[in-house]
Amino acid sequence: MQQQLSFPQSQSLALKYFAAAIVLFGVMVVAGILASIDYVHPQFLFPILPFSILKILHIDVLVIWILMAFMGALFWLLPSEYGRELVGIKLANLMFWIFCATVLAVAAIFVFVQTGPGNERTLWLVNQGRKYVEEPRWAAIIVASGVAVFVYNVVGTAIAAKRTTGVVWVIILNLTPLFFLYLIAFPAPTNISVDQFWWWWLVHFWVEATWEVMIGSIVALVLMRLMGTSRSIVETWLYIEVALVLATGVLGIGHHYFWMGAPAYWLGIGGFFSALEPLPLLGMVVHAVYDAGEHHMKMTNEPAFYWMMAEAFGNFIGAGVWGFMITLPQINLFAHGTQWTASHGHLAFWGAYGCGVISVIYLALQSSRRAPYFGGAAWKWAFALLNGGMIGMGGALMLAGMAQAFYERAIGGSTFNAFVSASSSPWFLEGMGMRLIFGIVFTAGYLILAYDLLTIGRRVAVATHAGGPARAPAE
Repeated sequence: MQQQLSFPQSQSLALKYFAAAIVLFGVMVVAGILASIDYVHPQFLFPILPFSILKILHIDVLVIWILMAFMGALFWLLPSEYGRELVGIKLANLMFWIFCATVLAVAAIFVFVQTGPGNERTLWLVNQGRKYVEEPRWAAIIVASGVAVFVYNVVGTAIAAKRTTGVVWVIILNLTPLFFLYLIAFPAPTNISVDQFWWWWLVHFWVEATWEVMIGSIVALVLMRLMGTSRSIVETWLYIEVALVLATGVLGIGHHYFWMGAPAYWLGIGGFFSALEPLPLLGMVVHAVYDAGEHHMKMTNEPAFYWMMAEAFGNFIGAGVWGFMITLPQINLFAHGTQWTASHGHLAFWGAYGCGVISVIYLALQSSRRAPYFGGAAWKWAFALLNGGMIGMGGALMLAGMAQAFYERAIGGSTFNAFVSASSSPWFLEGMGMRLIFGIVFTAGYLILAYDLLTIGRRVAVATHAGGPARAPAE
């Protein structure tokens, strides 16, 4: 069991990051719902808030809320690994507030300014025009600075402590590409093939590879605290994950190369290798559950445990199975860029990252509110509605994407007229309608989740687990 220590500054900052992340999660949900209404009623909110802006808000806020949740998770978990407070916490606190102010300013620019004249001034003040990194360049500098301070917090503490662990070594090594790959957001090549090549390195290797290692490290730290899993188990699986990312990550990007003019062989190479990365994380969680069962351990934090299970299997299905399916060359030729891709994206981001960070938040709240047991009914409703809504959205988007692949690509030959025809087909329209319905279900789940996070451990009648908790919550 980890030594139980109290680091109020780190934990206070972590809770701030978690609060900001959950608020941004809500903003992402609202933008997604409004965008899904646009598919069913195209004139909805136009021209005040067009679909293009709602999509930017939905995707960019997704990236930021997950990134902030990652930082909060490590600010909460790393002090126990180091055996001391993290260095530079005052600077980290300052960057948190700057980060929040930047997010608010950028959101206001996207909503009220929206577009610029398309020159260098627009790049700096309004929008860089590159998917996932649309924020103006001044804001991108703030984001890069925030990540740089976070790297200093982690690496500086390792230097000051003169000791570290295998998990922390993986985190430190992963922070290097996490920081430097984001710098790809700044150049603006005029050659679209060159721009797309490096943009996919940012999106695929930053958001998928380095984030996959990051969530793997977080899961490893959580499993040791949640179920008392031995360090040797989680570190072994984590090393396997790093090896697979290094071995497959670079080649996995290749399934995008074909669509920017690269040789056709990249479609097959990338389609095969891009689907292997989630396997070690699933193995880590399954092994940890088996180990906990062997030692007859009882859970004192039900929501953290179930959200961690959802992360492991959601990552495997959304990123692994759906990723492999969408990147197979025989399918990718017809499905690339359709709602089928959006189906994979929704399931992968939610399964790989969203469920995992929610698990960490529940674990942190149990310790901060000194509750011996976390349970109740609210989190179960949130869990069911959020995951049910996401599975429904993924299925509906896949239905719409298959209609596009059939009518637009296979029959229509990828012409503009074929695109218009596919977008009015009954399958596509029914798929987008069902996506909206399941999006409302997901929204209801978010509202219950937010309520539960605010009140769990504070409600008067906190049920005691049958038989009593086996041990006090770690951390």
